[in-house]
Amino acid sequence: MKVLGIETSCDETGIAIYDSNQGLLADALYSQIELHADYGGVVPELASRDHVRRIIPLIQQVMAEAQCRPADINGIAYTSGPGLMGALMVGAAVGRSLAWTWKCPSIGIHHMEGHLLAPMLEDNIPQFPFLALLVSGGHTLLVDVSGIGQYNVIGESLDDAVGEAFDKTAKMLGLGYPGGPVISELAHKGVKDRYKFPRPMVNRPGLDMSFSGLKTFVLNTWADSDKTEQTRADIAYAFQEAVVDTLAIKCKRALKETRHTRLVIAGGVSANQRLRSRLTELANTTSLDVFYPKPQFCTDNGAMIAYAGLQRLAAGEHDGDGFSTIPRWPLGELKVPGK
Repeated sequence: MKVLGIETSCDETGIAIYDSNQGLLADALYSQIELHADYGGVVPELASRDHVRRIIPLIQQVMAEAQCRPADINGIAYTSGPGLMGALMVGAAVGRSLAWTWKCPSIGIHHMEGHLLAPMLEDNIPQFPFLALLVSGGHTLLVDVSGIGQYNVIGESLDDAVGEAFDKTAKMLGLGYPGGPVISELAHKGVKDRYKFPRPMVNRPGLDMSFSGLKTFVLNTWADSDKTEQTRADIAYAFQEAVVDTLAIKCKRALKETRHTRLVIAGGVSANQRLRSRLTELANTTSLDVFYPKPQFCTDNGAMIAYAGLQRLAAGEHDGDGFSTIPRWPLGELKVPGK
């Protein structure tokens, strides 16, 4: 079964074809980072317009690379939420139109389910059940995963997600967009013990998180500093360490509560090398296996949507006559495929 995946939830246009027998046949991604960089964040209207410009050429490119004709495609999966309404509508409209034209079924996919299943694109795939830490854009979730569609959210950020905190911190420090990569790079130049930032909510019971206070701590520290380049690097270092420690502590607590021995890290922030290093340290001191997607599959991409779509289409799920997009869509509302 060959599935065309379409991802347009925010500022990246991702297209891929996944085959149930051969795996990933082709994928392409266009990032809008340069388009939004001058604004310090994503401008929804600009994002939607750029998806319109890019989506058809990318589909043509991927079809050619996979040596597929329309008749070879057995299903189409597109991101139907959560995300920016206009951006979601572009992918959904194109996906449904192609499905009608090519006479194949289509299915709307939850963006975070795509991220959660992204490690399944690798050779060494995690077996169910496992704990998942999803750190993507506006989402920071700890999920107890029993199987596909069996997701119990046991912890989440109560305010800013990790990705948002990185972006806002970078903006406060006068750095570029997106914030994650620039802060991570600058942190390599930081002095280890100059600043000690708080680890929010780690001394409270439970698995929920909060990062808005940490962002305020950065703002106050920068305002009271000498504002040199070294100070900027030292703050970046302290901020990243605080975020990574907080996530590691919450993961360790969640693993103890769920008794899982497998941990999946996915989403854009999962590409952060310091986070990977910290969780690898945790795995080396316990009987824990940690799984990550390749860096190109940490960000939004069509491959994860194609894979998730394959699971649901193969189980008999498909769209009805119309389609809908859901900008706000709790992961826990998803059902087991085919049920």
